[in-house]
Amino acid sequence: MLQLTDFPSLLTIEWLRTKYLEKKITPDQVIGIIIQRAQKDKQKNIWITEPNLKFIQTYIDHLSNLPIHKYPLWGIPFAIKDNIDLAEITTTAGCPNYAYTPSEHATVVNKLIQAGAIPIGKTNLDQFATGLVGTRSPYGETHNALRDELISGGSSAGSAVAVARGQAAFSLGTDTAGSGRVPAALNRLVGFKSSCGAWSTKGVVPACASLDCVTVFANSIDDALIVDRAARGFDKECAWSKPYPTPDPQLPKKICLPKYGLRFFGPFKKEYEKAWKKTVTDLHESGLEIEWIDYALFKDIARLLYDGPFVAERWADLGPFVKANPGCTFPVTEEVLMSGAKEEYTASLLFETIHKLNEAKLKVKEILNDAVLITPTAGGTWTREQVRNNPIQTNSDMGEYTNHCNLLNLCAISVPFSDADDQLPFGATFFALPEHEDYILGLARTFGHEAVHLKQSDVPSNTKGETTQFAVCGLHMRGFTLEHQMHEYHAKFVRKVTTAKKYHMFKLETNPPKPGLIKTEHDGSSLQVEIWNFPLGFFGKFTASIPAPLGIGKIELEDGSEVPGFICEHFATVNAKNISSYGSWKNYTENK
Repeated sequence: MLQLTDFPSLLTIEWLRTKYLEKKITPDQVIGIIIQRAQKDKQKNIWITEPNLKFIQTYIDHLSNLPIHKYPLWGIPFAIKDNIDLAEITTTAGCPNYAYTPSEHATVVNKLIQAGAIPIGKTNLDQFATGLVGTRSPYGETHNALRDELISGGSSAGSAVAVARGQAAFSLGTDTAGSGRVPAALNRLVGFKSSCGAWSTKGVVPACASLDCVTVFANSIDDALIVDRAARGFDKECAWSKPYPTPDPQLPKKICLPKYGLRFFGPFKKEYEKAWKKTVTDLHESGLEIEWIDYALFKDIARLLYDGPFVAERWADLGPFVKANPGCTFPVTEEVLMSGAKEEYTASLLFETIHKLNEAKLKVKEILNDAVLITPTAGGTWTREQVRNNPIQTNSDMGEYTNHCNLLNLCAISVPFSDADDQLPFGATFFALPEHEDYILGLARTFGHEAVHLKQSDVPSNTKGETTQFAVCGLHMRGFTLEHQMHEYHAKFVRKVTTAKKYHMFKLETNPPKPGLIKTEHDGSSLQVEIWNFPLGFFGKFTASIPAPLGIGKIELEDGSEVPGFICEHFATVNAKNISSYGSWKNYTENK
C-alpha cells in the first residue's frame, strides 16, 4: 500500500484508477488522506459540509458490490457546490437561514454516484451563486489555492479550491455568468461548461433557472470528459434539459480572436496582458486559420445579464425568500438580487431584450459556424482585501469575458495556459455553438497546461516531442476500462477510422473479455478503430506492458495507409467467437 507521502499533491481520475486496479490504494485510504488535507486547509474556508466518514462511509461500502472495470468513476472522490443537492446532507446555498435537507440527490449527483464516484462534502460559494469572487459567504472568504491573499473566484469558490488543493479528483460547480470558468482560471484548473441543458439542473438551487448550468472542475481535460460522459443525459423531470449527444473531440476549421476591445484590470493587469499575448502566439503556431473578429457584439450581449431585465429572473426565484427574511443575506448579495425588482424592468422591455438577443444569436451562429472563439477567462484578478473595499466593480470586472456565454447558448471550457507570474495562473476560454462541444474539447486537448503524473524528464531526450499514430480497437478505446492508460502515457485521441476490408475480430476468453484482431486475405471485414497520437518516449514502456496473446503490428486502414496497432496471435482465436459482423468492439458490447 502507498503511504501518505506517496500520494500526489493533485488527485486525478487516471492516477486513482490505476492505483486501484494495481491494488496499491483503497477508497478508505484515499478518503482518510482527503480528510487530513481538509483539516490542514481549514483556514481556507473551502467547505460548508466538510469531508467526514459519518456520511462518506456509506458510499465507500457501496463500492464492494461494484466491479471496478464496469464503473468508470469507481472510488473517485468528488466535491459538490452547496447549491446542489446531496441526499440527507444540508443544502445552504451559502445562506444558513435558507438551509434545507433534501431527501434525494440532484440528478447529476445521482448519475455520478451510480458511476461509482464518492461524494465527500459540500463546498463554499458566493451566497446564492451571486458573485464571481468567492468572498460573499457567511462561511468565510474562500482563499485562492496558490496565493492566500488573492480571491479564489466564484461563485463556485470551494469547489475549485478543493480540486486545486488535492482534496477531490473533480468537483461540481454551477455556471450562470461564469462561475464554472473564473474559479478554474484563478486556480490553474480545467473548467468545463457543457451546452445549456446537456446536464440536468434538477436538484440545483436556481440563480437564473433558464441560464443555469452544472459544471465540472478537474486537473485535466480528459478527467473532465470522463465526468461529462457520466453526468450528461436528458432528464424528463428537468424543464431545461436537452438531449445533446456525447461529444467526440475534434479540431475546428478556424479560431476566432477579438480584433480589439480587450481590457485588462486589477493589480496584475500587465502580467495578464502579457500572458494573453503569449497565448495568442501559441495559437498562431497551431496551423489553424485565425480570423480576427469585432468583439463588440459579445460585449453588448454580456451587459444584458445584469444591466437589463434578465436579472429579474434572479429576483423571481429568490425574492420571496429575501423579503420574508430581512437581514439574512449579505448586503452586496441583496443589492444584486433586488436590482431585478426595478420598475423599469417591464414585460415589454424583457421582450425587446429577448428579440435583441435572438438577433445576436443568428449573427453568432454565422461567426462560429465552423469555429471556436477564444478570450481570456478573466482579464485580471484582485486581492481579497481589494474586493472587500470595492465589491461591486471588482465582481463586474471578473465577468468581462464570461457573461455573454449562457445568454448566447454557447458551450465553454476554461483551460490553463502559461502562468502570468509566479503562482499566478492564467486561463483562456474556448467558446462554441451548442452543437460543437467537440470543437472546444478537441482544441482544449491540443492547447493548455494540465496536471500530469508521468514526468517529462523520464522521456529520453532524443524522442521528446516525437509521436507515432497508434490504432486501438478494444479496451483502450474511449469510454472503456483501459482508456486511462492512454492518458497516463500522454497519448491524445485523433479520430475514428475503419480498417481495410481484411480483418476478423474475435472475442477472446480473457478476464476481462477483449477483442483480438487478425488480418486475413479472404472474407475480411472493415472494422472501426481509434487512432491516437502516442509519444515515442513512452511507447516502449507501454508496449512492454501488453499481455499475450495481444501484440503490436501494422494495421492497414481503409485508405491504404498503415499504422502501428494491436494485433492478436492466431492461436488465441481457434475457439473464440468471431464478432466481425458487429463492425467494432463497441457495437458488440452494446448489442451482444
